[in-house]
Amino acid sequence: MSLNNLIDSLSTQGWYVWDDFLNLSQIQAIKTCIPDTLHDAQIGNRDSLQGNKAIRGDQTIWLEPEMGTPVADYMAKMESIRQELNCQCYMGLRDFETHFCRYPNGAFYKKHIDNFQGQGRRKVTTVLYMNEAWQPGDGGELVVYNPQDEPLFQLDPLAGRMIVFMSEEFPHEVLPTQQKRESIAGWFLTEKIL
Repeated sequence: MSLNNLIDSLSTQGWYVWDDFLNLSQIQAIKTCIPDTLHDAQIGNRDSLQGNKAIRGDQTIWLEPEMGTPVADYMAKMESIRQELNCQCYMGLRDFETHFCRYPNGAFYKKHIDNFQGQGRRKVTTVLYMNEAWQPGDGGELVVYNPQDEPLFQLDPLAGRMIVFMSEEFPHEVLPTQQKRESIAGWFLTEKIL
């Protein structure tokens, strides 16, 4: 019944932490589909894309179902959530984009909002954590702020845990990591990806 909890929580507080969204074997299977070579993450969009390690230090690769059945299964699960959010919350979500993120030791992502300036197509953010051996002190926690820019909570990036929140309402940051940190970030969109 976690899907019902997600819908209730998004409707009332704008965010939800879904522990055990995937199990360890599912997480491991997705990891086998990820290529060794990732790209330094960039900030901005289209003509203004740029790398800036003072703001974010992760490496990413966009996920596609063709990468393998585990990735396709994950994307199918997210599609069923998109449909349910539309059915119960009338959100008008039309697509989902997602990428794998790897933060090397010492990397971080400064506080930001998940929409490009002047655009509102990212409606709901999802982050699935893939860190099987994460321990307190390893860093890389997610800090979520309220619209008044006050810290709401700090979340440990435990394997199988997913956080879902309204993209435009919650500034957030990834604290510096002391270990390799992996996740899948995704966004439900109000426009179809061309």
